[in-house]
Amino acid sequence: MCQLIRARWPHALAAAVAVLSLLASGCTGSGAIGGTPGATTLTVAIVANPQMRDVETLTPAFERSHPGVRVHYVTLPENEARQKITESVATGSREFDVVMISNYETPMWARNGWLTDLQPLADRTPGYDPSDFIGPIRRALSYRGRLYSVPFYGESSFLMYRKDLFAAHHLTMPPHPTWRQVAAFASRLHDPRHGRAGICLRGAPGWGQVLAPLNTVINTFGGRWYDMRWNAQLTSPAVQRAVGFYVGLVRRDGEPAAATAGFTECATHFAQGNAAMWYDATSAAGLLEDPASSKVVGRVGYAAAPVEVTASSGWLYSWSFGIPTATVHKDAAWQFIAWATSRDYIKLVGRKLGWSRLLPGSRESTYTIPQYRKVSRPFGGPTLAAIRRADPEHPTVQPVPYTGVQFLDIPEFQDLGTRVSQQINAAIAGQQSVRSALDQSQQYAQTVGRGYRQPSHQEGPHGR
Repeated sequence: MCQLIRARWPHALAAAVAVLSLLASGCTGSGAIGGTPGATTLTVAIVANPQMRDVETLTPAFERSHPGVRVHYVTLPENEARQKITESVATGSREFDVVMISNYETPMWARNGWLTDLQPLADRTPGYDPSDFIGPIRRALSYRGRLYSVPFYGESSFLMYRKDLFAAHHLTMPPHPTWRQVAAFASRLHDPRHGRAGICLRGAPGWGQVLAPLNTVINTFGGRWYDMRWNAQLTSPAVQRAVGFYVGLVRRDGEPAAATAGFTECATHFAQGNAAMWYDATSAAGLLEDPASSKVVGRVGYAAAPVEVTASSGWLYSWSFGIPTATVHKDAAWQFIAWATSRDYIKLVGRKLGWSRLLPGSRESTYTIPQYRKVSRPFGGPTLAAIRRADPEHPTVQPVPYTGVQFLDIPEFQDLGTRVSQQINAAIAGQQSVRSALDQSQQYAQTVGRGYRQPSHQEGPHGR
């Protein structure tokens, strides 16, 4: 069994230098590659989500208005992107000029000096208006009150359900359901003979995959990863109940091949009419209301993230753009970021690709656009309410020494969360029991927790 990484960044990733030296990089981000002679070519690392494919489609508009800049994208699946971008930024590589990160990485990387302070750039860019960013998202992307990445889109989580199926079965979804109610609905609506799952839930390994929804379940069942002394709590009764519930629900009434399903797979499954409910990111709503990608347009209802013993349980997340301090193209990098996160870009998406595909959860002004207000009437209000209800400082019933709902704001979580997710994934796949998965996960968490009980770590995780 590999030993769990315990060192704090940047030391935890020092070994990545050797790894990176073996990687062949055809996109260093320096100089020009074709196009306008003397143009700067930016290498932008992004995640392979639908909204990111939209920005690739619309980038020619940016290049026309900025003839001195060309954009080259490196598009990677979520798990691969996290590892690749982390290794690159942590080692000071100039491989990427712009990186897509989140509110997990941003404050930690800012503290380590890996990211450019974007606040002065945002403040002096005419019409950019960083104060328009939705408050909880803006704060989550800040370190010591200054923006170190800016949101491409933001999200919380909620429950999506088929209103037509509920009506046909004489069922009523409450606006604030409990997980017990959701399980009962899933049991009633599960119909594998007709290719319909009662609910779709992520089961794929990855701290940003299965652990995103599962952590909200752990929290609302009263569980936590650590107590205030950094003692691991993954075998506590509350965590065992939560994980047992989640694994049992997805195995009993979930989608086929749930152990391989992440956000993208569940989005496709639900949009094709093959699930009665789906608990996931609020950003999914635009996909479900887009006739080009969905067969359930107009038939979806949106309810708050299910709870058990807490008042709310939704997560808080943002895919955002940052500039590594190592890049030599900061001005051009900011020009691209300012365009891709501007109010004008959001409107461009609507005009060119459809108003249901606007980037949600980033700017308050998005929700005042008449065309978007019309198409987002079913989900716009629930999205904003979910983002504003999310409480990363107090995610569960008992106090915790970390910040975060679906993640822990410690650098070790990228490795720890991945290892724990693999254990949960094996339980979903039927390869081991929930108890065995949590026993092994407890050992991983204890290894990390011991490091935080050392005198040098008594200050706890980074502050914002």
